[in-house]
Amino acid sequence: MTSSETTTEIVGTDAGDARITWHRARTARLVLAVSHGAGGGVEARDLQALAATLPSHGVTVALVEQPWRVAGKKLAPAPKTLDVGWRGIWPALVTPGLPVISGGRSAGARVACRTAVELGAHAVLALSFPLHPPGKPERSRADELLGSGVPTLVVQGGNDPFGKPGEFPDGSFELVEVPYGDHGFAVPKRAEITQDEAVTVITDAVVKWAGSLG
Repeated sequence: MTSSETTTEIVGTDAGDARITWHRARTARLVLAVSHGAGGGVEARDLQALAATLPSHGVTVALVEQPWRVAGKKLAPAPKTLDVGWRGIWPALVTPGLPVISGGRSAGARVACRTAVELGAHAVLALSFPLHPPGKPERSRADELLGSGVPTLVVQGGNDPFGKPGEFPDGSFELVEVPYGDHGFAVPKRAEITQDEAVTVITDAVVKWAGSLG
């Protein structure tokens, strides 16, 4: 990709200004809009890898920074406020006139699931879906995932303390495991795969899944 294919815009929402960084495909058939989690930004390794990889496969990637992050705050607001921000960003995401995959990592994945039907998302990409708080499996958020109402891909680290792949309920979603990965898809040095290979598991899975969407 060249720098001319990447642009940034500020979008006003009822929760404050959000920022979209567009990584455009030369000939796009889909838009993948992905936001960050509650503890980090769009510099996350999985989001950056998707932005670098998917445009060459006909998918424009929009990396979305929620208003709280743009404002420089360190703590994410309540889920309802996150949803307000995502709703406000959505009109800019559909401007290219293409089907939009609503996505995010961790808290951003929950937002995508909660709002997919309402916003008319084509599908949902849930990266490191926080199935439950660490050590508290009884506080399951499975209903949000199961209620997305659209084709959904979950990409989950094999050692994610917020929910390992084997903890997920049966459902209509697809699930791809990143071996040894934690909540940020980091793998230990002793793992049988390298960090680069772990990231490739993510990008390959999303490329394949996006290509299967009608």
